[in-house]
Amino acid sequence: MSSVPGNRTAVRVPRGPIVTQAPFVPIDSETQGCRDVDPKVGDQVKCASSYFRGESLAASPRRLSVDERGYANLARQFRSPNHDARPDGTEITLAVVHCISLPPGEFGGKGIVQLFTNRLDPSEHPYYAAIASMRVSSHFLIRRAGELLQFVSCERRAWHAGMSVWKQREFCNDFSIGVELEGVDDVAYTAAQYNMLGRLLRVLKRRYPIVDVVGHNQIAPTRKTDPGPAFDWARLERLLAPRAH
Repeated sequence: MSSVPGNRTAVRVPRGPIVTQAPFVPIDSETQGCRDVDPKVGDQVKCASSYFRGESLAASPRRLSVDERGYANLARQFRSPNHDARPDGTEITLAVVHCISLPPGEFGGKGIVQLFTNRLDPSEHPYYAAIASMRVSSHFLIRRAGELLQFVSCERRAWHAGMSVWKQREFCNDFSIGVELEGVDDVAYTAAQYNMLGRLLRVLKRRYPIVDVVGHNQIAPTRKTDPGPAFDWARLERLLAPRAH
């Protein structure tokens, strides 16, 4: 979340077949956690409090997929209240890459999850006082070790882009999916993050008619700089290139 125009053109992603449907994991709104509803799958997404204690996720299928309700099977699920319905008939044609760290420049803490679930304590860090009242979210967050977290169904409109324009079309939240990388503009992202981002974008492209992948700086160039100069767009292009069969 930052403020310099970017000069990178959008990444265009190859199309593929619709992914196999993944089991839907409903979210318990009281605990911010999830219940395992399909014992054959073995997914068990724990509530936010157990996540912060470092408890591990149950064994999951290795193949990443997104089901018809917009949930990724390998993502830890956290319910963000910061979303609403997309305009009727709107197709998802854009993916937006962001970066975030809370506290700024620090990785691995609980601040990002707390911000996106409206539970950030302004007394925990001086920076938090200015942002604790913000109502923002992203569909996904990719941690430094490549772990995938999800806050909003892809079918819903997450509040990640703010005032934004892409190809003369305003309000990018309406037609986009937001992916946050844990990081800062000028620190290299990890191999694990690129690998997960590539996997996620390929799956999203198969599920939705996504044409372009852009940085937040490209849709809000007067306000934002992320994912910043440290983000390797050429590396992402290679990960998204069609694979030889």
